[in-house]
Amino acid sequence: MNNFRYRPKDNFIQEADWKELFVLTEHWKSDLLFFADDIKFLHDLIDKYYLWIARKEHIDKVQEIEINLLNVDRQNALLLKKTNKHLEHLEALIDNPFKYDAYEFRNEHEQLEDDLSDFLKSFRKNRKEVFSITEFIIDKEELVRHLDFSKIKNYA
Repeated sequence: MNNFRYRPKDNFIQEADWKELFVLTEHWKSDLLFFADDIKFLHDLIDKYYLWIARKEHIDKVQEIEINLLNVDRQNALLLKKTNKHLEHLEALIDNPFKYDAYEFRNEHEQLEDDLSDFLKSFRKNRKEVFSITEFIIDKEELVRHLDFSKIKNYA
């Protein structure tokens, strides 16, 4: 469950041809673009419910999650940049197989995949935290506002 690799088993990276690696990398790029949209949604979700928070400790927790999400956002942007550069290298290799050192390039490909795997773990953890805190805010903070509102009604 902790292995988020996209490639087939065995020695795929060392044996695949450039076009197969290109297709795989295009999938990575597509996923990263999707994650960028999802991260934007998570930021919007936090912003929407941030206004509902009444307690300081809840504000601190949301700010911590927001900082973590900003880090994931930066990590995604960096990986997208690396993936685009990697695709350029692959295109050059498809056109001219002797353009780059194949062994070095395949190691770069494997490192990019490992970086994507690490990113995915962080992304999923942060996504879960955002949903947990917004659910908590909806449930608990709504109760606090109702109680505060009922006190105001009693004094009126």
